[in-house]
Amino acid sequence: MSDRLRRVVSAIPLHMIIIGITLVWSLPSVGLLVGSFRPKNDVFSTGWWTVFQHPFDFTQFQLDNYIHVLTAEGMGRAFLNSLTIAIPSTIIPITVAAFAAYAFAWMDFPGRQVLFVVVVGLLVIPLQMTLIPLLRVYNRLGLSGAFLGIWLAHTGYGLPFAVYLLRNFIGTLPKDLLESAFLDGASHLTAFTRLVLPLSVPAIASLAIFQFLWVWNDLLVALIYLGGTEEVAPLTLKLSALVQSMGQDWHLLTAAAFVSMALPLVLFFSLQRYFVQGLLAGSVKG
Repeated sequence: MSDRLRRVVSAIPLHMIIIGITLVWSLPSVGLLVGSFRPKNDVFSTGWWTVFQHPFDFTQFQLDNYIHVLTAEGMGRAFLNSLTIAIPSTIIPITVAAFAAYAFAWMDFPGRQVLFVVVVGLLVIPLQMTLIPLLRVYNRLGLSGAFLGIWLAHTGYGLPFAVYLLRNFIGTLPKDLLESAFLDGASHLTAFTRLVLPLSVPAIASLAIFQFLWVWNDLLVALIYLGGTEEVAPLTLKLSALVQSMGQDWHLLTAAAFVSMALPLVLFFSLQRYFVQGLLAGSVKG
């Protein structure tokens, strides 16, 4: 038996274990997806796995649950509200963090290391400690229940990690490359926009995924700073309200839950390679 064949055979048990864990891990999502298309009577009478007894019987599936949830229950508007919250709450902190990370990595100014340690130290402060003081400030400034308020809140909560991640990545860029740019007369702004940003696309993209998914799935911050206002309620708040008011309508709740999961799933499967790069950003040179 050749060495290559021996390696393939020895890896089979590991691959089988990984496949088994993947199947078990994905079962809840599959059950949620199947249940979201089933009529109410079928949901209460049989389990979702019974549809595989007759996999080509498409009469078991219908779109009525999604139509009802998106129109009558207002999930369509909540979906747009979540996009309105998540997109600026991702762009703003990443933009600020990119400038700050470059300054911490490549600019000399008094107190640079101390200030960076303070920023990193903010990572260990629970955001729950800031909710009441910040809410009082928002009430005085009229930002409570407004999109601007939650954009600023998510920016503040996301900045420490964003600065830490980007600074570690930008700090590993070749020093000779930036020194050559400075010798050619480039300013810090030119070096940042022409060199650092293009080279930092993997770290920025992975950070954008992390931040977007965190904001999209957030319930606590939205509940505190937006309250129960229907006009600005995101999907998480709307889904929480549906659970309380429609606790017995599982066929509608599964559809509503999958609406909230759809975009994160698409984002993950389309950009999953950036997750690994984001976890390794700044950990090694090269």
